[in-house]
Amino acid sequence: MSDISARERGNQWSLRRPLIGMFVLASIAAAGWLMREPVLLGAANLWIVSDPISRTDAIVILGGGLATRPFEAAELWQRGLADKILISQAPEERAVSIGAMPSHSELNREILLKLGVPASAIETFGNANKSTRDEAVALREWAEGSTVSAFIIPTEIFPARRVRWIFRREFRATAVKIEVPSIEPPDCTRRDWWKTEHGVVAFQTEVLKYIYYRVKY
Repeated sequence: MSDISARERGNQWSLRRPLIGMFVLASIAAAGWLMREPVLLGAANLWIVSDPISRTDAIVILGGGLATRPFEAAELWQRGLADKILISQAPEERAVSIGAMPSHSELNREILLKLGVPASAIETFGNANKSTRDEAVALREWAEGSTVSAFIIPTEIFPARRVRWIFRREFRATAVKIEVPSIEPPDCTRRDWWKTEHGVVAFQTEVLKYIYYRVKY
Protein backbone atom coordinates (compact mmCIF):
# COMPACT_ATOMS: atom_id res chain seq x y z
CA MET A 1 0.00 0.00 0.00
CA SER A 2 2.79 2.39 0.82
CA ASP A 3 4.38 1.79 -2.57
CA ILE A 4 1.04 2.49 -4.30
CA SER A 5 0.53 5.68 -2.30
CA ALA A 6 4.03 6.84 -3.18
CA ARG A 7 3.38 6.20 -6.87
CA GLU A 8 0.07 8.07 -6.67
CA ARG A 9 1.75 11.02 -4.98
CA GLY A 10 4.46 10.95 -7.65
CA ASN A 11 1.85 10.92 -10.42
CA GLN A 12 -0.03 13.80 -8.81
CA TRP A 13 3.18 15.83 -8.58
CA SER A 14 3.96 15.10 -12.22
CA LEU A 15 0.54 16.44 -13.17
CA ARG A 16 0.90 19.49 -10.94
CA ARG A 17 4.30 20.59 -12.23
CA PRO A 18 3.06 21.73 -15.67
CA LEU A 19 0.19 23.53 -13.94
CA ILE A 20 2.57 25.29 -11.56
CA GLY A 21 4.81 26.23 -14.48
CA MET A 22 1.85 27.64 -16.40
CA PHE A 23 0.77 29.58 -13.31
CA VAL A 24 4.24 31.08 -12.90
CA LEU A 25 4.41 32.08 -16.58
CA ALA A 26 0.91 33.54 -16.41
CA SER A 27 1.88 35.54 -13.32
CA ILE A 28 4.99 36.91 -15.03
CA ALA A 29 2.98 37.80 -18.13
CA ALA A 30 0.32 39.51 -16.01
CA ALA A 31 2.95 41.50 -14.13
CA GLY A 32 4.54 42.52 -17.42
CA TRP A 33 1.18 43.59 -18.80
CA LEU A 34 0.42 45.66 -15.71
CA MET A 35 3.86 47.30 -15.86
CA ARG A 36 3.93 47.81 -19.64
CA GLU A 37 3.01 51.49 -19.63
CA PRO A 38 5.80 52.74 -17.34
CA VAL A 39 8.30 50.47 -19.12
CA LEU A 40 7.30 51.62 -22.61
CA LEU A 41 7.10 55.23 -21.52
CA GLY A 42 10.56 54.92 -20.02
CA ALA A 43 11.89 53.43 -23.26
CA ALA A 44 10.54 56.37 -25.24
CA ASN A 45 11.97 58.89 -22.79
CA LEU A 46 15.39 57.26 -23.07
CA TRP A 47 15.23 57.23 -26.87
CA ILE A 48 13.82 60.67 -27.63
CA VAL A 49 16.21 63.60 -27.91
CA SER A 50 15.28 67.26 -28.35
CA ASP A 51 17.67 70.20 -28.50
CA PRO A 52 16.99 73.62 -27.01
CA ILE A 53 16.78 76.10 -29.86
CA SER A 54 18.16 79.58 -30.39
CA ARG A 55 18.25 82.19 -33.11
CA THR A 56 19.76 80.58 -36.24
CA ASP A 57 20.37 81.33 -39.90
CA ALA A 58 17.77 78.94 -41.34
CA ILE A 59 15.11 76.38 -40.47
CA VAL A 60 15.38 73.16 -42.46
CA ILE A 61 12.44 71.03 -43.63
CA LEU A 62 13.49 67.48 -44.43
CA GLY A 63 11.60 65.14 -46.74
CA GLY A 64 8.61 63.36 -45.21
CA GLY A 65 6.54 64.54 -42.29
CA LEU A 66 4.31 66.74 -44.42
CA ALA A 67 1.70 66.87 -41.65
CA THR A 68 4.16 68.22 -39.07
CA ARG A 69 7.46 69.62 -40.36
CA PRO A 70 6.31 72.58 -42.49
CA PHE A 71 3.88 73.64 -39.77
CA GLU A 72 6.59 73.55 -37.11
CA ALA A 73 8.99 75.39 -39.42
CA ALA A 74 6.43 78.15 -40.06
CA GLU A 75 5.82 78.53 -36.33
CA LEU A 76 9.54 78.80 -35.59
CA TRP A 77 9.92 81.35 -38.39
CA GLN A 78 7.03 83.40 -37.02
CA ARG A 79 8.75 83.40 -33.63
CA GLY A 80 11.71 85.10 -35.28
CA LEU A 81 14.13 82.21 -34.85
CA ALA A 82 15.38 82.44 -38.46
CA ASP A 83 14.97 84.58 -41.55
CA LYS A 84 15.02 81.71 -44.03
CA ILE A 85 13.38 78.29 -44.43
CA LEU A 86 15.15 75.64 -46.53
CA ILE A 87 13.14 72.81 -48.12
CA SER A 88 14.79 69.53 -49.09
CA GLN A 89 14.48 68.86 -52.81
CA ALA A 90 13.27 65.26 -53.10
CA PRO A 91 13.35 63.11 -56.27
CA GLU A 92 10.40 63.64 -58.60
CA GLU A 93 7.96 60.78 -58.96
CA ARG A 94 6.58 59.87 -62.38
CA ALA A 95 3.23 61.48 -61.58
CA VAL A 96 5.06 64.70 -60.71
CA SER A 97 7.15 64.65 -63.88
CA ILE A 98 4.02 64.62 -66.07
CA GLY A 99 2.31 67.32 -64.03
CA ALA A 100 -0.35 65.05 -62.54
CA MET A 101 0.49 66.06 -58.98
CA PRO A 102 2.73 68.54 -57.14
CA SER A 103 6.06 67.42 -55.75
CA HIS A 104 6.68 67.00 -52.03
CA SER A 105 8.87 70.12 -52.09
CA GLU A 106 6.11 72.13 -53.76
CA LEU A 107 3.57 70.94 -51.18
CA ASN A 108 5.89 72.08 -48.38
CA ARG A 109 6.24 75.45 -50.09
CA GLU A 110 2.47 75.82 -50.51
CA ILE A 111 1.90 75.07 -46.82
CA LEU A 112 4.48 77.65 -45.79
CA LEU A 113 2.91 80.29 -48.04
CA LYS A 114 -0.56 79.52 -46.64
CA LEU A 115 0.85 79.94 -43.14
CA GLY A 116 2.16 83.41 -43.92
CA VAL A 117 5.80 82.76 -44.78
CA PRO A 118 6.77 85.00 -47.72
CA ALA A 119 8.22 83.44 -50.88
CA SER A 120 11.39 85.47 -50.42
CA ALA A 121 12.13 83.54 -47.21
CA ILE A 122 11.79 80.08 -48.82
CA GLU A 123 14.55 78.24 -50.65
CA THR A 124 15.33 74.64 -51.61
CA PHE A 125 18.55 72.71 -51.12
CA GLY A 126 19.97 69.61 -52.72
CA ASN A 127 18.84 67.79 -55.83
CA ALA A 128 16.84 64.56 -55.63
CA ASN A 129 17.72 63.85 -51.98
CA LYS A 130 16.79 60.19 -51.45
CA SER A 131 17.72 59.76 -47.79
CA THR A 132 18.43 61.69 -44.61
CA ARG A 133 22.12 61.21 -45.25
CA ASP A 134 21.71 62.72 -48.75
CA GLU A 135 19.99 65.68 -47.12
CA ALA A 136 22.80 66.12 -44.60
CA VAL A 137 25.41 66.12 -47.38
CA ALA A 138 23.32 68.50 -49.52
CA LEU A 139 22.83 70.92 -46.64
CA ARG A 140 26.56 70.93 -45.89
CA GLU A 141 27.26 71.71 -49.55
CA TRP A 142 24.66 74.49 -49.47
CA ALA A 143 26.25 75.91 -46.33
CA GLU A 144 29.70 75.94 -47.93
CA GLY A 145 28.51 78.65 -50.28
CA SER A 146 26.88 80.72 -47.55
CA THR A 147 27.91 82.43 -44.35
CA VAL A 148 25.82 80.43 -41.90
CA SER A 149 26.55 79.48 -38.32
CA ALA A 150 23.52 77.41 -37.27
CA PHE A 151 20.48 75.46 -38.51
CA ILE A 152 17.28 74.35 -36.80
CA ILE A 153 15.98 71.01 -38.11
CA PRO A 154 12.58 70.17 -36.55
CA THR A 155 11.90 66.44 -36.64
CA GLU A 156 9.41 64.00 -35.13
CA ILE A 157 10.25 62.42 -31.76
CA PHE A 158 11.49 59.03 -32.97
CA PRO A 159 13.65 60.09 -35.97
CA ALA A 160 15.24 62.96 -34.00
CA ARG A 161 18.12 60.88 -32.62
CA ARG A 162 19.16 59.60 -36.06
CA VAL A 163 18.68 62.97 -37.73
CA ARG A 164 20.80 64.76 -35.14
CA TRP A 165 23.56 62.17 -35.36
CA ILE A 166 23.91 62.15 -39.15
CA PHE A 167 23.74 65.95 -39.54
CA ARG A 168 26.27 66.59 -36.79
CA ARG A 169 28.51 63.96 -38.33
CA GLU A 170 28.41 65.66 -41.72
CA PHE A 171 29.05 69.09 -40.18
CA ARG A 172 31.71 67.94 -37.69
CA ALA A 173 34.54 69.57 -39.64
CA THR A 174 32.73 72.92 -39.68
CA ALA A 175 31.75 75.50 -37.09
CA VAL A 176 28.05 75.22 -38.03
CA LYS A 177 25.75 74.36 -35.12
CA ILE A 178 22.94 71.83 -35.64
CA GLU A 179 19.85 72.06 -33.41
CA VAL A 180 17.20 69.31 -33.68
CA PRO A 181 14.04 70.01 -31.66
CA SER A 182 11.66 67.04 -31.63
CA ILE A 183 8.00 67.33 -32.62
CA GLU A 184 5.25 65.25 -31.01
CA PRO A 185 2.67 64.32 -33.67
CA PRO A 186 -0.85 64.22 -32.20
CA ASP A 187 -1.29 60.56 -33.21
CA CYS A 188 2.04 59.33 -31.82
CA THR A 189 3.22 60.97 -28.60
CA ARG A 190 5.72 59.66 -26.09
CA ARG A 191 2.85 59.08 -23.66
CA ASP A 192 0.85 56.68 -25.83
CA TRP A 193 2.95 55.60 -28.84
CA TRP A 194 2.46 51.86 -28.12
CA LYS A 195 -1.33 52.12 -28.36
CA THR A 196 -1.36 52.36 -32.15
CA GLU A 197 0.22 50.23 -34.86
CA HIS A 198 1.67 53.37 -36.42
CA GLY A 199 3.46 54.29 -33.19
CA VAL A 200 4.91 50.82 -32.64
CA VAL A 201 6.12 50.57 -36.25
CA ALA A 202 7.57 54.10 -36.13
CA PHE A 203 9.57 53.39 -32.97
CA GLN A 204 10.87 50.01 -34.13
CA THR A 205 11.74 51.33 -37.58
CA GLU A 206 13.72 54.24 -36.18
CA VAL A 207 15.72 52.05 -33.82
CA LEU A 208 16.71 49.85 -36.78
CA LYS A 209 17.48 52.87 -38.98
CA TYR A 210 19.66 54.40 -36.28
CA ILE A 211 21.66 51.18 -35.91
CA TYR A 212 22.00 50.96 -39.70
CA TYR A 213 23.26 54.56 -39.94
CA ARG A 214 25.80 54.06 -37.16
CA VAL A 215 27.13 50.92 -38.85
CA LYS A 216 27.12 52.27 -42.43
CA TYR A 217 28.31 55.84 -41.84
